[in-house]
Amino acid sequence: MSISNKDKFTDFSQTPPAEFTASTLTALPHASSPTSLRSASASRMPETASLGSPASRHPESQNPSLGSPASRHPDPAGRIKAVLFDYDGTVGDTNQLVIDSWQHTFMTIRGRRTDDELLYHTFGEPLRETMVRFFPEHDLEDALRIYRDWQAAQDQNRWYLFPGMRQLIGELRRRGYRMGIVTSRTRDSLERALVYLGMEDTFSAIVTCDDTTVHKPEPEPALIGLEKLDVRPDQALFVGDTHYDMGCAHNAGIEAVLVGWSRSMRPEDKVGIYRPDHEIKEAGELLEILEKC
Repeated sequence: MSISNKDKFTDFSQTPPAEFTASTLTALPHASSPTSLRSASASRMPETASLGSPASRHPESQNPSLGSPASRHPDPAGRIKAVLFDYDGTVGDTNQLVIDSWQHTFMTIRGRRTDDELLYHTFGEPLRETMVRFFPEHDLEDALRIYRDWQAAQDQNRWYLFPGMRQLIGELRRRGYRMGIVTSRTRDSLERALVYLGMEDTFSAIVTCDDTTVHKPEPEPALIGLEKLDVRPDQALFVGDTHYDMGCAHNAGIEAVLVGWSRSMRPEDKVGIYRPDHEIKEAGELLEILEKC
Protein backbone atom coordinates (compact mmCIF):
# COMPACT_ATOMS: atom_id res chain seq x y z
CA MET A 1 0.00 0.00 0.00
CA SER A 2 1.24 3.46 -0.84
CA ILE A 3 -0.40 6.62 0.45
CA SER A 4 0.48 9.91 -1.19
CA ASN A 5 0.33 13.29 0.49
CA LYS A 6 -3.01 14.01 -1.14
CA ASP A 7 -4.49 11.08 0.82
CA LYS A 8 -4.30 13.28 3.90
CA PHE A 9 -7.24 15.20 2.45
CA THR A 10 -9.41 12.41 1.11
CA ASP A 11 -13.16 13.02 0.86
CA PHE A 12 -14.60 11.29 3.92
CA SER A 13 -18.09 10.88 2.54
CA GLN A 14 -17.35 7.22 1.76
CA THR A 15 -18.66 4.52 4.06
CA PRO A 16 -15.87 2.35 5.48
CA PRO A 17 -15.77 -1.18 4.08
CA ALA A 18 -17.04 -4.08 6.17
CA GLU A 19 -13.54 -5.49 6.42
CA PHE A 20 -10.78 -2.90 6.56
CA THR A 21 -7.20 -3.99 5.98
CA ALA A 22 -3.90 -2.29 5.34
CA SER A 23 -4.48 -2.73 1.63
CA THR A 24 -7.95 -1.18 1.64
CA LEU A 25 -7.44 2.02 3.62
CA THR A 26 -10.50 4.21 3.18
CA ALA A 27 -10.56 7.67 4.71
CA LEU A 28 -12.62 7.90 7.88
CA PRO A 29 -13.98 11.10 9.46
CA HIS A 30 -12.97 12.99 12.57
CA ALA A 31 -14.69 13.32 15.92
CA SER A 32 -17.07 15.88 17.33
CA SER A 33 -16.09 18.26 20.12
CA PRO A 34 -16.28 17.14 23.77
CA THR A 35 -17.43 19.57 26.42
CA SER A 36 -13.91 19.95 27.84
CA LEU A 37 -12.45 21.18 24.56
CA ARG A 38 -15.44 22.83 22.89
CA SER A 39 -14.30 26.31 23.85
CA ALA A 40 -11.18 25.87 21.78
CA SER A 41 -13.00 24.75 18.64
CA ALA A 42 -13.04 28.27 17.23
CA SER A 43 -9.37 27.80 16.38
CA ARG A 44 -10.17 25.23 13.72
CA MET A 45 -9.46 25.90 10.08
CA PRO A 46 -12.40 27.68 8.38
CA GLU A 47 -14.54 25.41 6.24
CA THR A 48 -13.90 27.59 3.22
CA ALA A 49 -10.11 27.22 3.31
CA SER A 50 -8.51 26.08 0.10
CA LEU A 51 -7.20 22.51 -0.04
CA GLY A 52 -4.04 23.92 -1.54
CA SER A 53 -3.18 26.09 1.46
CA PRO A 54 -1.10 24.92 4.46
CA ALA A 55 -4.03 25.70 6.77
CA SER A 56 -6.20 23.17 4.99
CA ARG A 57 -4.26 19.99 5.63
CA HIS A 58 -6.96 18.30 7.70
CA PRO A 59 -10.52 17.24 6.83
CA GLU A 60 -13.38 19.68 7.21
CA SER A 61 -15.88 19.80 10.06
CA GLN A 62 -18.81 18.91 7.82
CA ASN A 63 -17.57 15.32 7.63
CA PRO A 64 -19.40 12.68 9.72
CA SER A 65 -18.06 12.16 13.23
CA LEU A 66 -15.98 9.24 14.42
CA GLY A 67 -18.04 9.34 17.58
CA SER A 68 -17.06 9.74 21.20
CA PRO A 69 -15.03 7.09 23.06
CA ALA A 70 -18.25 5.96 24.74
CA SER A 71 -19.59 4.90 21.33
CA ARG A 72 -16.91 2.24 20.85
CA HIS A 73 -17.89 -1.23 19.70
CA PRO A 74 -17.30 -4.13 22.13
CA ASP A 75 -13.66 -4.95 22.82
CA PRO A 76 -11.91 -6.93 20.07
CA ALA A 77 -11.65 -10.69 20.55
CA GLY A 78 -7.86 -10.86 20.40
CA ARG A 79 -5.35 -10.39 23.21
CA ILE A 80 -4.71 -6.71 22.42
CA LYS A 81 -7.50 -4.42 23.59
CA ALA A 82 -5.82 -1.00 23.47
CA VAL A 83 -3.29 1.09 21.58
CA LEU A 84 -1.27 3.93 23.09
CA PHE A 85 0.18 6.45 20.63
CA ASP A 86 2.91 8.99 21.00
CA TYR A 87 1.85 12.23 19.31
CA ASP A 88 4.75 14.21 17.82
CA GLY A 89 6.44 12.30 15.02
CA THR A 90 3.99 9.40 15.32
CA VAL A 91 0.43 10.66 14.86
CA GLY A 92 1.16 14.31 14.21
CA ASP A 93 3.63 15.31 11.50
CA THR A 94 5.22 18.06 13.59
CA ASN A 95 8.84 17.24 12.82
CA GLN A 96 9.67 20.36 10.83
CA LEU A 97 7.70 22.58 13.18
CA VAL A 98 9.72 21.30 16.13
CA ILE A 99 13.02 21.69 14.26
CA ASP A 100 12.16 25.25 13.23
CA SER A 101 11.14 26.09 16.81
CA TRP A 102 14.51 24.89 18.06
CA GLN A 103 16.43 26.77 15.36
CA HIS A 104 14.58 29.97 16.26
CA THR A 105 15.54 29.44 19.90
CA PHE A 106 19.19 28.83 19.00
CA MET A 107 19.27 31.94 16.81
CA THR A 108 17.69 34.05 19.56
CA ILE A 109 19.94 32.84 22.39
CA ARG A 110 23.18 31.94 20.59
CA GLY A 111 22.94 33.93 17.37
CA ARG A 112 23.46 30.82 15.24
CA ARG A 113 21.69 27.68 14.12
CA THR A 114 22.61 24.15 15.14
CA ASP A 115 22.63 20.83 13.30
CA ASP A 116 19.18 19.44 12.51
CA GLU A 117 20.29 15.86 13.16
CA LEU A 118 21.29 16.78 16.70
CA LEU A 119 17.80 18.12 17.24
CA TYR A 120 16.08 15.07 15.75
CA HIS A 121 17.74 12.86 18.34
CA THR A 122 16.15 14.89 21.16
CA PHE A 123 12.64 14.10 19.92
CA GLY A 124 10.58 12.52 22.69
CA GLU A 125 12.52 14.11 25.52
CA PRO A 126 10.63 16.61 27.73
CA LEU A 127 11.31 20.13 26.51
CA ARG A 128 12.58 21.36 29.86
CA GLU A 129 15.24 18.67 30.04
CA THR A 130 16.53 19.43 26.55
CA MET A 131 16.56 23.18 27.23
CA VAL A 132 18.70 22.73 30.33
CA ARG A 133 21.18 20.62 28.40
CA PHE A 134 21.39 22.97 25.39
CA PHE A 135 21.36 26.28 27.29
CA PRO A 136 22.66 25.66 30.83
CA GLU A 137 23.78 29.28 31.16
CA HIS A 138 20.43 30.78 30.09
CA ASP A 139 17.34 31.32 32.22
CA LEU A 140 15.18 28.24 31.69
CA GLU A 141 11.83 30.00 31.75
CA ASP A 142 13.01 32.58 29.22
CA ALA A 143 14.30 29.85 26.89
CA LEU A 144 10.97 28.02 27.15
CA ARG A 145 9.13 31.26 26.43
CA ILE A 146 11.21 31.90 23.28
CA TYR A 147 10.50 28.39 21.97
CA ARG A 148 6.82 28.22 22.88
CA ASP A 149 5.87 31.74 21.84
CA TRP A 150 7.39 31.27 18.40
CA GLN A 151 5.78 27.86 17.94
CA ALA A 152 2.37 29.09 19.12
CA ALA A 153 2.50 31.83 16.50
CA GLN A 154 3.20 29.25 13.78
CA ASP A 155 1.65 25.96 14.61
CA GLN A 156 -2.03 26.24 13.68
CA ASN A 157 -1.01 26.33 10.03
CA ARG A 158 1.53 23.54 10.54
CA TRP A 159 -0.38 20.79 12.33
CA TYR A 160 -0.68 17.80 10.01
CA LEU A 161 -1.29 14.08 10.40
CA PHE A 162 0.99 11.50 8.87
CA PRO A 163 -0.50 9.75 5.79
CA GLY A 164 -2.96 7.03 6.72
CA MET A 165 -3.07 7.91 10.42
CA ARG A 166 -6.61 9.32 10.46
CA GLN A 167 -7.87 6.30 8.56
CA LEU A 168 -6.06 3.92 10.92
CA ILE A 169 -7.43 5.58 14.05
CA GLY A 170 -10.94 5.53 12.63
CA GLU A 171 -10.69 1.84 11.87
CA LEU A 172 -9.28 1.04 15.31
CA ARG A 173 -12.32 2.75 16.80
CA ARG A 174 -14.65 0.78 14.52
CA ARG A 175 -13.03 -2.46 15.68
CA GLY A 176 -13.44 -1.51 19.33
CA TYR A 177 -9.84 -0.77 20.35
CA ARG A 178 -9.36 1.63 23.25
CA MET A 179 -6.92 4.40 22.33
CA GLY A 180 -4.82 6.89 24.18
CA ILE A 181 -2.04 9.42 23.61
CA VAL A 182 1.09 9.46 25.77
CA THR A 183 3.20 12.51 24.94
CA SER A 184 5.92 14.76 26.30
CA ARG A 185 3.94 17.77 25.04
CA THR A 186 2.07 20.02 27.44
CA ARG A 187 -1.65 19.38 27.72
CA ASP A 188 -2.54 22.83 26.40
CA SER A 189 -0.53 22.47 23.20
CA LEU A 190 -1.76 18.94 22.56
CA GLU A 191 -5.40 19.89 23.06
CA ARG A 192 -5.04 22.83 20.67
CA ALA A 193 -3.60 20.48 18.06
CA LEU A 194 -6.36 17.89 18.50
CA VAL A 195 -9.08 20.53 18.26
CA TYR A 196 -7.54 21.97 15.10
CA LEU A 197 -7.27 18.48 13.58
CA GLY A 198 -10.85 17.62 14.54
CA MET A 199 -9.76 14.78 16.86
CA GLU A 200 -10.56 16.33 20.23
CA ASP A 201 -12.68 13.44 21.53
CA THR A 202 -11.04 10.61 19.63
CA PHE A 203 -8.87 9.33 22.49
CA SER A 204 -10.17 7.87 25.75
CA ALA A 205 -6.91 8.63 27.58
CA ILE A 206 -4.48 11.52 27.27
CA VAL A 207 -1.25 11.65 29.27
CA THR A 208 1.05 14.68 28.89
CA CYS A 209 4.17 15.93 30.62
CA ASP A 210 1.84 17.90 32.91
CA ASP A 211 0.41 14.65 34.29
CA THR A 212 3.61 12.90 35.39
CA THR A 213 6.47 13.48 37.80
CA VAL A 214 8.87 11.45 35.66
CA HIS A 215 8.81 11.11 31.89
CA LYS A 216 9.69 8.76 29.04
CA PRO A 217 11.57 6.40 28.99
CA GLU A 218 10.37 5.82 32.57
CA PRO A 219 7.20 3.68 32.68
CA GLU A 220 4.94 6.12 34.57
CA PRO A 221 3.38 7.89 31.52
CA ALA A 222 2.44 4.59 29.88
CA LEU A 223 1.18 3.10 33.15
CA ILE A 224 -1.11 6.08 33.67
CA GLY A 225 -2.42 5.58 30.14
CA LEU A 226 -3.12 1.91 30.83
CA GLU A 227 -4.94 2.77 34.03
CA LYS A 228 -7.14 5.29 32.23
CA LEU A 229 -7.97 2.71 29.56
CA ASP A 230 -8.48 -0.03 32.17
CA VAL A 231 -6.22 -2.57 30.48
CA ARG A 232 -3.16 -4.60 31.52
CA PRO A 233 0.27 -4.08 29.91
CA ASP A 234 -0.05 -7.36 27.98
CA GLN A 235 -3.33 -6.12 26.47
CA ALA A 236 -1.82 -3.05 24.80
CA LEU A 237 0.58 -1.87 22.12
CA PHE A 238 2.58 1.36 22.33
CA VAL A 239 3.24 3.06 18.98
CA GLY A 240 6.03 5.64 18.82
CA ASP A 241 8.93 7.09 16.86
CA THR A 242 11.74 7.55 19.41
CA HIS A 243 13.89 5.49 21.73
CA TYR A 244 12.11 7.30 24.57
CA ASP A 245 8.85 5.70 23.39
CA MET A 246 10.37 2.23 23.03
CA GLY A 247 11.95 2.46 26.49
CA CYS A 248 8.76 3.74 28.10
CA ALA A 249 6.75 0.91 26.57
CA HIS A 250 9.14 -1.84 27.63
CA ASN A 251 9.67 -0.43 31.11
CA ALA A 252 5.87 -0.61 31.50
CA GLY A 253 5.72 -4.16 30.13
CA ILE A 254 4.06 -3.17 26.83
CA GLU A 255 4.98 -4.33 23.32
CA ALA A 256 6.52 -1.45 21.36
CA VAL A 257 5.84 -0.57 17.73
CA LEU A 258 8.25 1.74 15.88
CA VAL A 259 6.91 3.79 12.98
CA GLY A 260 8.92 3.71 9.79
CA TRP A 261 8.73 7.48 9.33
CA SER A 262 10.82 8.10 12.46
CA ARG A 263 13.53 10.74 12.04
CA SER A 264 15.11 10.27 15.46
CA MET A 265 15.60 6.52 15.88
CA ARG A 266 18.97 5.41 14.53
CA PRO A 267 19.90 1.74 13.94
CA GLU A 268 22.41 1.91 16.79
CA ASP A 269 19.62 3.00 19.15
CA LYS A 270 17.73 -0.27 18.70
CA VAL A 271 19.33 -2.17 21.56
CA GLY A 272 18.12 -3.46 24.91
CA ILE A 273 14.87 -1.87 26.08
CA TYR A 274 14.98 0.44 23.07
CA ARG A 275 14.64 -2.37 20.52
CA PRO A 276 11.09 -2.32 19.07
CA ASP A 277 9.02 -5.50 19.06
CA HIS A 278 7.43 -4.50 15.75
CA GLU A 279 8.14 -1.98 13.00
CA ILE A 280 5.67 -0.58 10.50
CA LYS A 281 6.44 1.29 7.29
CA GLU A 282 2.89 2.62 6.83
CA ALA A 283 0.11 3.36 9.30
CA GLY A 284 -2.22 0.63 8.03
CA GLU A 285 0.35 -2.06 8.79
CA LEU A 286 -0.55 -1.78 12.46
CA LEU A 287 -3.79 -3.60 11.64
CA GLU A 288 -1.80 -6.58 10.38
CA ILE A 289 0.09 -6.75 13.68
CA LEU A 290 -3.15 -6.59 15.65
CA GLU A 291 -4.70 -9.35 13.56
CA LYS A 292 -1.85 -11.65 14.61
CA CYS A 293 -2.06 -10.86 18.32
